[in-house]
Amino acid sequence: MEFKEMNFAVDGDSITAGEQWSAHVYRKLGFASHYNVAVGSSVWYKRTTTTAQGSVTTQDYDAPDFAGISDGWLETDDLAELQKRANNCAVVHIQRFLSDVKKGLAKKPDVFVFAMGTNDEADKLGDAEKALRGKELDGNADIDLFTEAGAMRWCIQTISENFPDAKIFVMTPIQTATPAHNEKIERQISEVFTKIAGGMSVQLIDCFHNAGICEKFEVIGGEGRYLIDGLHPKDNGRALEGSFAAMEIRNRLF
Repeated sequence: MEFKEMNFAVDGDSITAGEQWSAHVYRKLGFASHYNVAVGSSVWYKRTTTTAQGSVTTQDYDAPDFAGISDGWLETDDLAELQKRANNCAVVHIQRFLSDVKKGLAKKPDVFVFAMGTNDEADKLGDAEKALRGKELDGNADIDLFTEAGAMRWCIQTISENFPDAKIFVMTPIQTATPAHNEKIERQISEVFTKIAGGMSVQLIDCFHNAGICEKFEVIGGEGRYLIDGLHPKDNGRALEGSFAAMEIRNRLF
């Protein structure tokens, strides 16, 4: 099968949402379609947020009272907004993607890429070895969807079970201008990304070490070589990450 006959789908956070690196991949490889369910500020896992006004917990996409998804990040005590932010995770994104395919809004993917983790908290990584236990998702108490490891395993397996012929890739976050943030990403890669991707036998694309975006040339809170604010790629950064991802996908598929 050639790329022009293949459908391409992605999930991620603000570095993936809209026309960014994945749009470059779509155009460079000539995929038949490109469907993007990424939302800014998202994380892999479900979460509970508590304030003086009450608490909210991530809803499933098919919940009768599903509140929607928000990419908001500024401080707020508004419970309605916080509920939408709690819903902004890969687990819900994938539930939405399955619904969109069922409705005919998205095509069945031949290639699916996850590009999450930039916003994940260091204390939410979870136990990758535990998250890989067992064969089934339903009723598996070892898969904690409130951790990065559990959510990653669930998302990968859910896409694979629904689309057995799809080739799945997991991209690591890129380097940022902040050394402490990069140390957290390095820990994620060693503790969760490598173990879950390997355990699920899907391809890991290491953008952190190999995409060409380097902390040494970026400015915290300002514009550097490839990042507009020390975190988000500007046009040349998007093109660079997209070129690297396209090369990896092309070489690993063919």
